[in-house]
Amino acid sequence: MNVKKRLGLTLSLVLAAGTLLSACGPSEDKDNAGGDKKEGFSVAMVTDTGGVDDKSFNQSAWEGIQSFGEDNGLEKGTGGFDYLQSQSDADYETNLNKLVRQKFDLVYGIGYLMTDAVTKIADQQKDANFAIVDSVVDKPNVASITFKEHEGSYLVGVAAGLSTKSNKVGFVGGMEGSLIKKFEVGFVEGVKAANPDAEVIVQYAGTFSDAAKGQQVAEIMYGQGADVIYHAAGGAGNGVFTAAVDLKTKNPDKDAWVIGVDRDQHELGEGDGFNVTLTSMVKGVDVAVKDLAEKSKNGDFPGGEIIEYGLKENGVGIAPTQDNLSEEVIAKVDEYKQKIIDGEIKVPFE
Repeated sequence: MNVKKRLGLTLSLVLAAGTLLSACGPSEDKDNAGGDKKEGFSVAMVTDTGGVDDKSFNQSAWEGIQSFGEDNGLEKGTGGFDYLQSQSDADYETNLNKLVRQKFDLVYGIGYLMTDAVTKIADQQKDANFAIVDSVVDKPNVASITFKEHEGSYLVGVAAGLSTKSNKVGFVGGMEGSLIKKFEVGFVEGVKAANPDAEVIVQYAGTFSDAAKGQQVAEIMYGQGADVIYHAAGGAGNGVFTAAVDLKTKNPDKDAWVIGVDRDQHELGEGDGFNVTLTSMVKGVDVAVKDLAEKSKNGDFPGGEIIEYGLKENGVGIAPTQDNLSEEVIAKVDEYKQKIIDGEIKVPFE
């Protein structure tokens, strides 16, 4: 990469708002790290196939862009802030090009599935500034936002390992790949650290958008005796919550917990007088997206750089909603968190 610098940014996990103390943002001159502050800065994003209302990754990014727009007095639409939804991967390049033609100052590609499209369009549109989330694109006009998902997943693995009664827990991934593998590996390591006797069942749904498929996979896991399932499956993960709520509704004495991902998914676990969400592994996607837009607006676009957020930078962690975790589990999670931050524990990611 032209600039191999990895920036450690301090990120607030108050996900609805917050300001980052960091150094990132766009430049009119691609050969310089800085630039002039730009008034009326416009920003837009292209979703992956999960959609802007996936209650997960894409939605979190859109919330960050909306917050940026509101703070800067912008309106939704051309010249302000906007998004284009991708129905299939064939839409990625078309949508990115469309936003560039509409003269948006910063265009986000949301998710690693857009890596090839962002790479291609960044080559074609060298005067445009792009950012990609959850991947790295080695181009001077692309800023790459990444997270240490394995660290946050380790913590919810600890919570799962200490909370399971059956000694069986599950992991439901979306599509197989190096990114989701980080969630899986971190989770399994956390479970085993807290509860060496626990078994982890791993299954991939093969999709980030089909909730019915996620539900089917979860129902099988619960049927195999798992009482906690962590999903990293985007919109498909909504089906995991459906499976758990249905199971709990039919059998109130049955333990069927879900660990959400990317944002606090507590509301997805609501049933009639109960909630099946054990906790969630949150990523500050919304705040990171907003922060990069703010810095870019002020003339400091980190083109060619990787901006990485981990536990130390408060970029990943356990959701603030912890109603279904015992005080003992929370204390243990905090203990492991500090060990990771202090470097006593190195969480593997592959």
